[in-house]
Amino acid sequence: MSTPLEMQRTFALVGTGGCGKTSLAEMLLFNAGALTRMGAIEDGSTALDYEPEEVRRRGSLQPAFATWLWNKNRHFLMDIPGDGNFTGDMEYLLKGVDSVLFVLDAVDGVRPLTKKFWNIVRVEHLPAIFVINKLDRDRADFRMAFDSLSLLGVKTVALQMPIRQGDAFVGVVDVLGGKALMFTEGGVTEAEIPPELTDDVQLLHDVTVENIAESDEILMEKYLEEGSLSLDELKTGLRAGVLSGELTPVLACSAVENKGGKAILDAVETLLSSPLDRPAFTGSGGLERAPVSEGPVACFVFKTLTDPFSGQLSLLRVLSGTVSADTVLKNMRAEENERLGNLLYLTGKNQTPIKETVYPGGIIAVAKLKSTRTGDTLCDEKSPFALSAPALPPQLITYALAPKEKGEEDKVYAAIQRLLDEDITLKLARDEESGDILLSGMGQLHIELSVEKARRRYKIDIILKTPKVPYRETMRGKCQAQGRHKKQSGGRGQFGDCWIEMEGLPRGSGYIFEDAIVGGVIPRQYIPAIDKGIQEAAARGFLAGCQVVDFRAKVYDGSYHTVDSSEMAFKVAGSLAFKKAMESLKPILLEPIVLLTISIPDENMGDVIGDLSSRRGKVLGSDSQAGLTEIKAHVPMSEVLRYAPDLRSMTGGQGFFTMEFAHYEEAPQPVAEKVIAEYQKSKSVE
Repeated sequence: MSTPLEMQRTFALVGTGGCGKTSLAEMLLFNAGALTRMGAIEDGSTALDYEPEEVRRRGSLQPAFATWLWNKNRHFLMDIPGDGNFTGDMEYLLKGVDSVLFVLDAVDGVRPLTKKFWNIVRVEHLPAIFVINKLDRDRADFRMAFDSLSLLGVKTVALQMPIRQGDAFVGVVDVLGGKALMFTEGGVTEAEIPPELTDDVQLLHDVTVENIAESDEILMEKYLEEGSLSLDELKTGLRAGVLSGELTPVLACSAVENKGGKAILDAVETLLSSPLDRPAFTGSGGLERAPVSEGPVACFVFKTLTDPFSGQLSLLRVLSGTVSADTVLKNMRAEENERLGNLLYLTGKNQTPIKETVYPGGIIAVAKLKSTRTGDTLCDEKSPFALSAPALPPQLITYALAPKEKGEEDKVYAAIQRLLDEDITLKLARDEESGDILLSGMGQLHIELSVEKARRRYKIDIILKTPKVPYRETMRGKCQAQGRHKKQSGGRGQFGDCWIEMEGLPRGSGYIFEDAIVGGVIPRQYIPAIDKGIQEAAARGFLAGCQVVDFRAKVYDGSYHTVDSSEMAFKVAGSLAFKKAMESLKPILLEPIVLLTISIPDENMGDVIGDLSSRRGKVLGSDSQAGLTEIKAHVPMSEVLRYAPDLRSMTGGQGFFTMEFAHYEEAPQPVAEKVIAEYQKSKSVE
């Protein structure tokens, strides 16, 4: 029997790596009766981290899903990884939920990545509850973590205050209820608030009541007139404030000690939104679709997973209407019908066939859809609707891949290609200049673990190597050069002769070819061949095998033979003229410069700027706000191919960055000499 839609909850756990989200999920599952044991406590294993790479690292590398009944109401949970290497698709994932449990570490409080994640949650207009976790730790500081939330620009309401005895986390104070809840082996027992906390609790209670009252005009009037509000009025005003985004409650827990789980489950049910509470979804063309069960069906595919038994699993959020097994829907991108077949609920790697109708807000898995991929919308063919998919952030790092055994390049490419279905933040390409297979991702760890997964699944040895930096070549000055190709070996010969004028152009001008032939000294049909010969020679480079850019080539004279001339002969002549011109000019090497935008704690600013200087970087400016600094800098690409682990080391994992191509600059002489020497060495080996 399906649960009432107004009491259904679909929410995500969001927070930075190491804050204990997966342990929190384990606690919620255990308290809801969906697990019989808490692996996070007993042996460190969890129901939601099941990939071998996750078990080995003891951390989430991909989102995980779970569902349960709490007070006979259906809850859907999504556990989103917190490592910046694996959060590039967060906007896609949040399209699948109605609200968020935002988890903070009681030792560290708000980190730089916390602000980034919170901004994403705000853009999606999702109601949230903050959960301060790890209060069992020696250095746990609830007040520090609570105060650090001001960095996010939110109005917080503390619903709980932790109670400690020495180093032990023994209970919480219910701030609005005015009582202590002590943790015991049998659960939770009510008690008097410890005397040493009375004043702090009263102050917190007054601030909380004022914040709730300020979120509603009617409540504010009554509070000003009477000086107090009833508990029911506070609860009603609190939920309204949470749903509007005006208020964000704060709870306290220790997931690994199973302390605070039931209170969080109750808060999710009483404070967070149902599918009916959210605004209509906006689709392409400005169409809107209300999340109601009576409307036409629409489902959004926000994630794709690979199961060793079921194959490809598409994770769908039901946006509107109702879905059951064997429903036929139209894929709006592929314009093909898909039969959903058997529907599944996921709890970690466990799959439960769905025998009931799934309503809006439901998260379901469907196996082996023919044409569907992440970002697609499946809908009723008679009522088309396509949810607008979010933009993905740019990849930050690129590595070249090679097989351990020669001749298996195609196998490597095919193995990685299969990973792209489940990880849309990866990008696979071939470098036309070097022939390298290039894999781009959100960080070094992202690339390394993706390759490790491909090795394990598809049984192929893959070697990671630093890719060739896309240097370019250009020239200064102007010169004339002749390209003459004459070959006679019996029968018809080859003859092509051209004079060109070549000169360097400003950065970004590209390649310009001019035809200045007059009097028919070179027939018209051979002019494009000269152009092609110059372009092909420029693509092969002159100094270091890098493409030559930003120059003009003008063909102004030449000669031909009525029998021996051909397009091929003049293409060779154009190539020879280009090479002679490069010998006469002053060719230079250009290196790619990227724009780095780095977010770090204020205390790391000196180290990071010093490091940028050592990488030949030019700091463009910095902006500090509430303990966090954002630095913008131009840095040579060759200096930041492995920047992600270095920044992580400098900032203790607190910093993150984005990178985008900016422009090309002339490479310093020592750099140019090194690149040219490496090229000459590679040619001699060949």
